[in-house]
Amino acid sequence: MDTRWWEVDGRHIVLDRLAKNQPIAAFGVRSARTPEIARLAKASGHHVIWVDLEHSTMPVDVAAQICACALDIGITPFARIPERDLGVIGRLLDGGAMGIIAPRIETVEEVRQLVAACRFPPLGHRSAIASLPLVQHARLPAATLFETANRATLVKVLIESQPGLDSLEAIAALPGVDILSIGTNDLSAELGVPGDFKHARVREAHEHALDVCRRAGKPLVIGGIGDPAYAAELIRRGAAPFLMTGIDTDLLLGAAQDRVRQALASIQ
Repeated sequence: MDTRWWEVDGRHIVLDRLAKNQPIAAFGVRSARTPEIARLAKASGHHVIWVDLEHSTMPVDVAAQICACALDIGITPFARIPERDLGVIGRLLDGGAMGIIAPRIETVEEVRQLVAACRFPPLGHRSAIASLPLVQHARLPAATLFETANRATLVKVLIESQPGLDSLEAIAALPGVDILSIGTNDLSAELGVPGDFKHARVREAHEHALDVCRRAGKPLVIGGIGDPAYAAELIRRGAAPFLMTGIDTDLLLGAAQDRVRQALASIQ
């Protein structure tokens, strides 16, 4: 496979699709522990796989193996890091991840530190390395390798609190932030209305984020919406069509429940 499959006319394929308002189907991984899950995501038509280290006990080496497999077969691998754990970023990117999702971002300084951890100089302070899975371990001049990796790496900032909303305009203006996201589940809890994603305070937060990101020219992903109709309304209002199709744990549970119902119904 062409090592530059992730690039379209000089722009990352994910950002290119979102700029053209083309949907991105993203599959979450929390319980799977082998690269086979990346192949299943690819076979089912997903464009992105994201490995959740915030809400799982998965070790870094397993997450990196899943990401490297996704990279090899042509779907973009993200990893969601544990809250404010910048030290794990370099290991995930060195192992094959192409994007970092940073949860509960609240300040400009946190974002500056995040971007610096994700990118090689002069755009950041990621530690130098001789080769990467991104280029199939080709031995490239350091400047070429680092510039390629900087273009390939996406930084996705997750806003989940009122302080994050208060800082959103300044965060969206920062260089190096590629995608912004609202985590509605956590945000609704922080706003005192847990799970009520249609509450006026939550809707106001969504509208504020849409306005900020529209003016900044950055894609905004709004997740944690249990109502497909409302999710579609947000996309029509300008949210990026970055569609979280589910997480492996939830999909397995749902399929298992369906199988039990079918089995019991078959003998009644």
